[in-house]
Amino acid sequence: MDPTGLAKRLRDLDIPLRAARNTALLQLGAELPSIVLADLLGIHISTAEAWSAAAGARWTTYAGSKR
Repeated sequence: MDPTGLAKRLRDLDIPLRAARNTALLQLGAELPSIVLADLLGIHISTAEAWSAAAGARWTTYAGSKR
């Protein structure tokens, strides 16, 4: 399904898209190191770090970190 079709179906079910997106990103930010989150979603590392910080995640000792 393409993103437009999915968005329409969610709107038809009265699911708030922004809230659902933000909740998903917070959950992923809590569960994944920011470097993995950035690679997985194709977002900038600083954006992934912001979501991880908002979720309260602490991945400073992650072995796969480039920093």
